[in-house]
Amino acid sequence: MKWHNYLSKSFAAVMVRIGIALAAILITIWSQWQASPFESFLGDEWLRDRFIRMAASAEPEQRIAIIDIDEASLAALGPWPWPRTRIAELVETLIDSYDARGVALDLVLPEAADEPGDMRLAVLAEHGPVVLAQVFDYAPRSVPLQIGKLGNGTHMDDRGRNAAPGPVASGYIGNHAGMAGARHVGNIGFVPDLDGAVRHLPLETQFDGKSYPTLTKSLLECCWKSASKDVDSERLAENTKGFWRIPYQRQWSAYTVVPAADIVKQSAPTEAISGRLVLIGSSSLGLTDRVWTPLATSNSGVLVHAAALTSLLDHQEGKGPAHWPGQWLAVLFTALVTLTAAYTFPRLSALVNVGILMLASAAWVTLAYFIAPHDSAFSTTGPLISNAFLLAVAVPLDWQLTQRKSRQLLGTLRQYVAKAVVDELLRRDLDDPLTPQHLEVTTLIADMEGYTGQVESLTMEEAAQLTRDFLACLTRPVLEHHGTLDKFTGDGLVAFWGAPLPVEDHADLAIDAARKMIEAVRQLSNQREQCGKRPLRVRIGIESGLAMAGNFGSASRSIYTAVGDSVNVASRLEQLAREYPYNVIIGQGTVKRSRRHAFKFLGERLLRGKGNPTALHTLEDLA
Repeated sequence: MKWHNYLSKSFAAVMVRIGIALAAILITIWSQWQASPFESFLGDEWLRDRFIRMAASAEPEQRIAIIDIDEASLAALGPWPWPRTRIAELVETLIDSYDARGVALDLVLPEAADEPGDMRLAVLAEHGPVVLAQVFDYAPRSVPLQIGKLGNGTHMDDRGRNAAPGPVASGYIGNHAGMAGARHVGNIGFVPDLDGAVRHLPLETQFDGKSYPTLTKSLLECCWKSASKDVDSERLAENTKGFWRIPYQRQWSAYTVVPAADIVKQSAPTEAISGRLVLIGSSSLGLTDRVWTPLATSNSGVLVHAAALTSLLDHQEGKGPAHWPGQWLAVLFTALVTLTAAYTFPRLSALVNVGILMLASAAWVTLAYFIAPHDSAFSTTGPLISNAFLLAVAVPLDWQLTQRKSRQLLGTLRQYVAKAVVDELLRRDLDDPLTPQHLEVTTLIADMEGYTGQVESLTMEEAAQLTRDFLACLTRPVLEHHGTLDKFTGDGLVAFWGAPLPVEDHADLAIDAARKMIEAVRQLSNQREQCGKRPLRVRIGIESGLAMAGNFGSASRSIYTAVGDSVNVASRLEQLAREYPYNVIIGQGTVKRSRRHAFKFLGERLLRGKGNPTALHTLEDLA
């Protein structure tokens, strides 16, 4: 029953480990395929932001120029809002004088202002390489936001194969009706993440059965046709419900930023603009176009479109990073860590296992850094959360199981050996001291001479008391001299020294215990004689030699014992003691190994099962 309970507990422990391993893998799977990137862990975005800051390049971006309506330009040309004539003049100068390849305004003009300026802008938007902006609203409202007039969109059924589904807008802010003839209009609306950062843009937006591109995509379609490939919006927005994760590949210092006043005054160098795509926006605090991005907590909103435009240009020119299956790589990594933990946790200490999990976490962070540019949808922190789960659940569980196993082992050891031996075994931190092994041991076998004659005239209670008292006389010296109690044999016992803890003086310790036994039995015998009872005598056989000591038995019962020729000889010597007037008979192996005792040679006898005679000895002082 005890062994059955042990097997049941072991099976339960295995099943619990399997359950924990599956839970760790499921945590990573769940983190990789959440409903929406905007519902992801903020810790995941925090880690991605660190990756972006580490990887952002300062290499100058030669394809893009940013015209900044900054504080200096407002001071030089007048406060905002500027007359439409001035805005039209700015756009015309960029196209005619600076040979800009295309111009996109990060500005929405929902109301008409001065007629000449509005007409000039309308003509530029209808016939020139100009992209106007409009804003889509994605928040559900009881009264939809509809201001101005939307630019032309593409019917959903007419979209090309590379068009992404895109999120559905609830409303919009368009330009005034005078701009309705604009050939290219792009959306500058976005949905910030839960922490307020701008990490995603909708490449396409659905509204009223039509699809509308974002500002940067519209600028590409207008002014940067490439023979290499079109922008694959569907792949870029994969697994993000139409919202594309902006890579932010360049530091802000990599972009050419020219104050708007320098363009109007034509004091800016031509090479800063010529042949480039131009974004017009504002970094002025007064225009409140400041956003939080992974690169900084406060950036000009136009720089978000610049980062998006860089990535789309790279993608169109075939320079974008190849797509990696980051989600499956994360699951595979967690599975490998979990399998490793399943192997090491039962075998190594809790401290070592914690170290393994920490190293695995560091390895994943390094791997995730390289995967992040190639997969915008995978969770960087999923495997880290799984590792934390293993750290919080699996490590304490295995520690508890190890403690339980240690308690079981200690309980077994204390049945056989003295407390001092158990303490020494613990100090040495042996893996399993009960595992069978060959050791030099000294075996002592003792019993009561004439036990049957002693108890035949006693009541059952008196016989039991005599047996207990006699065995106490034998057991106490064994434990006092750090021996291992093998078993009781009715009216005697078997004990040995040298296992489970090897000791050099095992022969002398056994002899010391035999002396104590003889003295203890003599005192017990004197007490009984004073009460008119028969005297007692103990017979002891001692022999030393190589034996196999360990836990032996079957699935239903086991015992820690020693087996070997020297053990058999000790048993024969104990039986021979009845033929001699000496309480203890000692074999030649013990005599050779003893360093503290003197012996008397008693002659040789041929023992049962032996081919040669065995030399017999006893203690000289006892003789």
